[in-house]
Amino acid sequence: MNQGFSSGFLFRAKDSSLRRLSLSSSDPLKLSCEKMEAIDLNDDGQNDVMDEDIEDHEVIEISEANRGTPPRQARSGRRVSKLWLKFTIIGGKRSDGTTKIRCNFCKRFYFIKLRRNGTSTLSRHLKVCPKAVGTPRSSPRKVDMMVFREMIAMAIIEHDLPYKFVEYKRIRMAFTYANSSIEYWSRNTAASDVLKIYEREKDKLRKILNDLPGRVCLTTDLWRAITIEGYLCLTAHYVDDDWNLQAKILSFLAFPPPHTGIAIAMKLVELLKEWGLEKKVFCLTVDNASSNDSMQSILKRQLHKDLVCGGEFFHVRCSAHILNLIVQDGLAVIVGALKKIRETVKFIKASESREMMFQSCVETVRVEDSEDQKGGLVLDVSTRWNSTFLMLSRAVKFKQALGHLADAEASYVSFPSYSEWRRAEMLSELLKPFSEITDLISGSSYPTSNLYFNEIWMIECWLKAHANSSDQVICEMVKCMKLKFDKYWEEYSDILAIAAVLDPRLKFEILEYCFSVLDQSTCKRRLANVRSKIYRLFGAYKRNQRISSAATTSQGETHDVPAGYGGFYAFFSQKAVGSGKSTLDIYLDEPLLDYAAHKKLNVLHYWRDNSARFKELATMAREVLSIPITTVASESSFSIGSRVLNKYRSCLLPTNVQALVCTRNWLKGFPAMGDESGEKTEEEKEEEDNEKEKGEASGESTDLTVESGEKA
Repeated sequence: MNQGFSSGFLFRAKDSSLRRLSLSSSDPLKLSCEKMEAIDLNDDGQNDVMDEDIEDHEVIEISEANRGTPPRQARSGRRVSKLWLKFTIIGGKRSDGTTKIRCNFCKRFYFIKLRRNGTSTLSRHLKVCPKAVGTPRSSPRKVDMMVFREMIAMAIIEHDLPYKFVEYKRIRMAFTYANSSIEYWSRNTAASDVLKIYEREKDKLRKILNDLPGRVCLTTDLWRAITIEGYLCLTAHYVDDDWNLQAKILSFLAFPPPHTGIAIAMKLVELLKEWGLEKKVFCLTVDNASSNDSMQSILKRQLHKDLVCGGEFFHVRCSAHILNLIVQDGLAVIVGALKKIRETVKFIKASESREMMFQSCVETVRVEDSEDQKGGLVLDVSTRWNSTFLMLSRAVKFKQALGHLADAEASYVSFPSYSEWRRAEMLSELLKPFSEITDLISGSSYPTSNLYFNEIWMIECWLKAHANSSDQVICEMVKCMKLKFDKYWEEYSDILAIAAVLDPRLKFEILEYCFSVLDQSTCKRRLANVRSKIYRLFGAYKRNQRISSAATTSQGETHDVPAGYGGFYAFFSQKAVGSGKSTLDIYLDEPLLDYAAHKKLNVLHYWRDNSARFKELATMAREVLSIPITTVASESSFSIGSRVLNKYRSCLLPTNVQALVCTRNWLKGFPAMGDESGEKTEEEKEEEDNEKEKGEASGESTDLTVESGEKA
């Protein structure tokens, strides 16, 4: 086929009218295959049957067409359509004159008379073949732009993408390549799309919370972003209709100073009314900031009439923060050894050459990774004792390698002394139980509150066991920790004890054992105190149950009793009342479930399965077991916030920040600790790589990421 067109061709335009054109081979006019088809009217048997839609650059020498099978053997140098790279002829010509041809992509078969029809049928097939890669379609699929924009908005929310993502040149090119009918939109439109999703999901969550049969528990915390703006986070914890524990951020809003107790309390009241939850609050968990003490007192007065037992169980202190205070008081006693270890890590992390030298020392002494101690040296965050424990345990692991480094590098002057290493080793062993308990408490997928009592009891036993250590420094450290522990234990142990009683594997037996081990003389008094409080709490739920039952009866609703069993049901109910036993009494009188046989028991599901039997007690258990013992869920939202509002995207409006943080949480939940907390944006990764290339000292471990912002 020549590049030009002879006068022996007739062209069919899209309007199906026929026109004869006479063009010389030198005419520069190019006829697009998308506008018209060429039909060979001179079928004299002397020319090859070619695909009329294939342009000159889409033909190959017959010797190259080795992936498919050409229609017939041609003499050397003859050109055939590239189409035959994508199809294979099966067998020879059939008796009816057709040839069996298979698509190499989708394996579909065609029976075609090549002499009469050419390859037009095959060309049309490629335009719609579902498995042909890169093949242009005859007509692009119509895109619903509203659906497409919502999908991009969801990607912006879930993957921390900036709004200007939709204006990136290459992204728009990719959109056009995928479908030329896609219309571009601006960053402002993208922000508007995110806000629409936020409002829609907020309405869904509000309905879920308002329809809950029980109450919600709250956590709140303050955070200061890199932009110096203060943010307040309010999180709701509740048990859903399937009796699964849920945690959802209600608000993540800009909160300017003053951050006083009354200012925080009034803002929380405003938010609760906005969500319609002012009459459905069970408790509030906060850390030990001084403003929180006055805040919870003011909030309790504001909500007093609608709180259970007048708010006796309203204030819950964050266990993770209490543990942090306890351990920090102990670490202050051995600050000398910690300082040297901290300076050691900074010294090694200061340059790549020092890291290489240290690695050489590690290989010399052959330090092996144990199952519980994998990784290199890490630098701690001074406000997080568990990071200090990690730094300490890693340093002890590399003690010999650090000794070699001290001998080889004269500028390394912070190598700890023998006595300091000995205390570091002891402290590492002593703090291991604290680390394990903190891991349980601080997970964003935290367990129900029944598990915490035993863990806190183990800490008190540990303090008691090491109070008379032979090392005077360790003894002093334990003394400081015990003083802090005693300060907070009495204030939050009651609600933890009640939660433990509501575990059918533990009940009061676990309290009796734990209290007797700690102090036999106070065991009975402590048991009586917890028993009186759990019965007082149960009484409040029993009164509410009677009120709701009376309302149900007045509306004409009755129990669904099978026909003929109405009298028996009335007799049974009267007998149960006459026995004088409440559902709490019945529950406590039943034998414990075997812990070994029910090690993985889902306590909430136990109460779900027994809700018809225990009624108001099941309602009480539902709410007590959902109590958040820590504010970690609220704090993990700050990790999300630090990625949404980092130094590369510091101009976001507070309303947009709230929409991104809240909607992400509603759609994906809280990230697992250690999963996304260390996740960096592309801009942060690029900057980190540039700093490493320049050899700049970071001054901190790459194993431990500090949030871009801090608690207010």
